[in-house]
Amino acid sequence: MVHQTAILGERVKLGWNVVIAENVKIGDDVNIEDNVVVREGTVVGSGSAVGSNSVLGKAPITNLRIKRKPKALPPLEIGNNVSIGAGVVINRGSVIGNGVLVGDLASIRERVSIAANSVIGRSASIELNTKIGNRVVVETGAYITGDSILEDDVFVGPEVSTSNDKYMGLRPYPYQGSIIRQGARIGNNATLLPGVEIGIGAVVGAGAVVTQAVNANQVAVGVPAREIGQVSSLFHKDDE
Repeated sequence: MVHQTAILGERVKLGWNVVIAENVKIGDDVNIEDNVVVREGTVVGSGSAVGSNSVLGKAPITNLRIKRKPKALPPLEIGNNVSIGAGVVINRGSVIGNGVLVGDLASIRERVSIAANSVIGRSASIELNTKIGNRVVVETGAYITGDSILEDDVFVGPEVSTSNDKYMGLRPYPYQGSIIRQGARIGNNATLLPGVEIGIGAVVGAGAVVTQAVNANQVAVGVPAREIGQVSSLFHKDDE
């Protein structure tokens, strides 16, 4: 079903049971597979592809336990040549840059920005108010908490977990997501506690629990994580 106010470009392909809501704008050469729902006002750039059973431009939901209530949000904006897998949900108020890939079953909340040529892996979750730079890779199953910042060229390994509430709801606390500076790398299954900053070019080892800042170009490992040396001395030695 395509609403009469929707605007579709040339050579757009729609699968079975696709719903295109009012005031949606879809560019040229877009391929939308079966059972996709594109909500009101969403913009999909030229050359993009959307996998089956995805929902684009979903409004956030709430209940009495949710402290931050949804507010009026602008439509979802998806750039050119974006690849969206099957079963993906992306909320209103977010902006997905050109050339981004979003893997199957990923979830992207409201007020998220993802810059060009980044990768959001299968089943990854990106929470609200998060900013992701250019060429960032967030691997399978990673959880990026709300209010986080991932600068350009960051790598986040599979099943990494971040948090933004120090007291887990027991008392008031300003939400503070992780800040991961340019080129930093976070190993598989690492955990970053609220407000932690990972410096430019730093490396966090697999399984580490990071409770405090990691300085630029340092390697941090362990539980709790401790710096053990510079990236250049530990990762760039010539084989002996």
